[in-house]
Amino acid sequence: MSAPVVSVGIMAAERLGFRLAGEYSAAGTTATGEQTATVQDGKILWNGQLHDEIVFTPAKEGNRFTLCGVTIGVNFHWERTEDQQFSGALRLIVEDTNLVRAINIVDVEEYLLSVISSEMSATASLELLKAHAVISRSWLLAQIEKNKQIVAAGEVYNPLTVTETEIVKWYDREDHTTFDVCADDHCQRYQGVTRQSTPTVEEAIAATRGKVLTTEGGKLCDARFSKCCGGVFEEFENCWEPVHHSYLEARRDTDDEMNFPDLTVEENAREWILGRPDAFCNTSDAEILSQVLNNYDQETTDFYRWKVEYTREELARLVKERSGIDFGEIVDLQPVARGTSGRLYRLRIVGTKRTLIIGKELEIRRTLSPSHLYSSAFVVERHDLNAAGVPERITLIGAGWGHGAGLCQIGAAVMGAKGYSYERILAHYFPGAELSKLY
Repeated sequence: MSAPVVSVGIMAAERLGFRLAGEYSAAGTTATGEQTATVQDGKILWNGQLHDEIVFTPAKEGNRFTLCGVTIGVNFHWERTEDQQFSGALRLIVEDTNLVRAINIVDVEEYLLSVISSEMSATASLELLKAHAVISRSWLLAQIEKNKQIVAAGEVYNPLTVTETEIVKWYDREDHTTFDVCADDHCQRYQGVTRQSTPTVEEAIAATRGKVLTTEGGKLCDARFSKCCGGVFEEFENCWEPVHHSYLEARRDTDDEMNFPDLTVEENAREWILGRPDAFCNTSDAEILSQVLNNYDQETTDFYRWKVEYTREELARLVKERSGIDFGEIVDLQPVARGTSGRLYRLRIVGTKRTLIIGKELEIRRTLSPSHLYSSAFVVERHDLNAAGVPERITLIGAGWGHGAGLCQIGAAVMGAKGYSYERILAHYFPGAELSKLY
């Protein structure tokens, strides 16, 4: 059985520049070299003609196309632009009436060659790369299946709840209706053939071809991953929609998996976050980190435990800019609900003008940082209260990097370096899931 294909949304621009290396067929003609496309009268203007959409299909398998000015790390602290090269076909459509959206249509296994090299360094251990190939494949195919079910049922996907006292939002599938997945951290990092693959990555993809994680009844696992869990795994429903997955449950990131405190209890979470308990992902081994982190990820030096500090003025300005809500002076940040990893998924912001609970974890991270906090597993330290009881400085002391559900990439890298098999790594991070051959 051949591998399925996936449509990946790469970028959208008012004027899209791209280069075709080799011959491509498109709109009844052939094309190669430098190209541009814009929107006119609700259609794509290319080659002097208007089109509803255009698909550039390579004449030969080895042909590549380059998209110019692709943004990576959108809204994160490593955000930057670069030219990226891709295999497969290029589809152009109109988005938001005035943008050209570039979509890469590519074989799933070819897609994974890039994802594994984009999400991590291609020099990571073979067993880690095998494990990541399985979960990336599982997640991708699960999302495609989930989207088909939503469309077939005519459901409206609503990740936002707003009341007078609370705003709760999660970020997952709501942005993608014209393609399967995006190419950035919102889904899985995919940078085409720009991130040079290695024989080890190719071996990992080939060795796990068609292998996925499944749960009861052979259902595909929604296999999540993040950089660093901080010591204990988070549960799915505390990050995304209120659905429990038995394979995304709390475990400690050690061999002694069930030895961890109840981090939904505030006192326990504070002690855990302020400490540095033993965990696979509690490492400063430069060789291991260089294997799992790309060059721009290595700009982040503290991820197991971290600290940020704001003045009263900085915090009030930041929260207003990021949330669009004027809280006045920020009097306090109060934990309301924590998940199994200690991550906050409900936080009360107390201001002199407005008090509001926000969630879930990514919305908290987005609101309290110019880009994103490393995680929402943090405690609040208040300093130098003024006469009105408002702190002059607030320090956030936190744990982990990302949402913390599923595979912990740093922890899995340590396991790989210690000689654990990819099957054991998967069993650790996805308890009860089965490894199945789909094609």
